[in-house]
Amino acid sequence: MSRGAAGEFAHGLVLGKFYPPHAGHHHLVRTAAARCRRLTVLVCASSVESVPLARRVAWMREVHPEPHVRIVGTVDDVPVDYTDDAVWDAHMAVFRAAVPEPVDAVFTSEPYGAELGRRFGAAAVTVDLDRTTYPVSGTAVRKDPVGNWHHLAAPVRAALARRVVVVGAESTGTTTLARALAVHFRARGGVWADTRWVPEYGRRYSEEKFARLRAARPGAGFADVPWHSDEFVAVAERQLADEETAARTGSPVLFCDTDALATTVWHERYLGHRDPRVAAVAARGDHELWLLTDHTGVPFEDDGLRDGAHLRAWMTARFRAELTSRDLPYVLLTGPHERRLGAAVEAVDRLLARPWHFTDPLPVHG
Repeated sequence: MSRGAAGEFAHGLVLGKFYPPHAGHHHLVRTAAARCRRLTVLVCASSVESVPLARRVAWMREVHPEPHVRIVGTVDDVPVDYTDDAVWDAHMAVFRAAVPEPVDAVFTSEPYGAELGRRFGAAAVTVDLDRTTYPVSGTAVRKDPVGNWHHLAAPVRAALARRVVVVGAESTGTTTLARALAVHFRARGGVWADTRWVPEYGRRYSEEKFARLRAARPGAGFADVPWHSDEFVAVAERQLADEETAARTGSPVLFCDTDALATTVWHERYLGHRDPRVAAVAARGDHELWLLTDHTGVPFEDDGLRDGAHLRAWMTARFRAELTSRDLPYVLLTGPHERRLGAAVEAVDRLLARPWHFTDPLPVHG
């Protein structure tokens, strides 16, 4: 057995489904990386599983960026039967095709580790077989992501967080509601204490642009601010990026004060037409519920960055039309703030009560 100059083993191997990856997986990889000069992590996904192989590989690469750790992926649709020698041979053919280099050590947290090491002609190193260091499994995460949220790394949290968008015309309380929802869920404590909300980047952008205009033309009003399509594309991209950042460190729910879909309506409102580039950004969003704040009964407050009191009914109708035409789930919120918040909380709780969708992996025999 060859030994590495900078590690106990020259080339180690970790393999698994990572469906999805969790703290136990990362502990296994870090343990192996500390003992190997080079480490290959092989992500094995079957075609029946609902998280794509490429996404799992990307998650693992982000969490394990060390230069001597290589993350690769392969599709393994061979049935799982630890008592069948022919099945073992079929799996090994898949593994060898993905990792053709000699392997000195195989690191696992599974009972089959000894047999896997034997078939690779490598040392079999078992890490935390009884799951005492990190009491978690992929099965447990798929069954209850919320209960295992603290075992998930940032990119997996971002992918699983349920994103709720608050949209509405000017001066209808979208920011107030998004902030209030985050406060409400944080108060539940536990995993919910990290609940975040994402401010509307377009408002900040508008403030800065208006300030520059006023510096050049002190008498200018907000209606004098010129707008261009490229700006709406940039705002939509930034809004999506801010969501991603917040979702990585938040709870299982994220509240968004507007989104890129709403930006398509704002583009229409200011420029009089649609821009397919903004729509393309909106299509990349991963939202599950929209809360539409009705303008009826809400006084228009001109804070210096608003000029569309006469367009509020039109904008509410446009938001409803967009959500309806795309068959997106939404709730129209009416009445005073307390009623809106109560209805919003009920809608979000219904969303959170739905199970996260993971298809079952191939059954294990033996």
